[in-house]
Amino acid sequence: RILRSMAMAGSAPKFTAAMSRTHVPYGGILLTTSICVLGVGLNYVVPGEAFEIVLNFAAIGVLSTWSMIMICHLLFWRKAKAGLATRPGYRLPGSPYTEIVTILFLVGVLVLMWFDEGPGRTTILALPAIVLALVAGWFCVRSRVNAIRKAAAEAEDTVDAS
Repeated sequence: RILRSMAMAGSAPKFTAAMSRTHVPYGGILLTTSICVLGVGLNYVVPGEAFEIVLNFAAIGVLSTWSMIMICHLLFWRKAKAGLATRPGYRLPGSPYTEIVTILFLVGVLVLMWFDEGPGRTTILALPAIVLALVAGWFCVRSRVNAIRKAAAEAEDTVDAS
């Protein structure tokens, strides 16, 4: 269902928005199943390391997500300090030092993954390919995302005008 929502917003492949007549998001289920089949294949090729490889790739997702959160918060803090944004009542204790320490910790985890010979290092070496795939994916969907955003803004303007 998350893939369907993402597809409706233009951020996932269009086929993942497909629903059956009983409201089952079969497009997303097919994509998820195919990724699971890749996991089965990985387990067949390297059974002793498959779990650690998958775990390392999940860790990369967590590390990148939290890094982006901290970077965005640093940028927000900078804009708020310049008077370009209003900070909410609740503030991150120790900001901006908290974000910097967190980012350094996350980079430290990446360094430790590098020194984990085998799957950890392989995961780090795969990062350029992951980044290229994400950038290519963004270029593939950005016109669709912009079109959906523009249509939503126009619909909102129409509702506001009436």
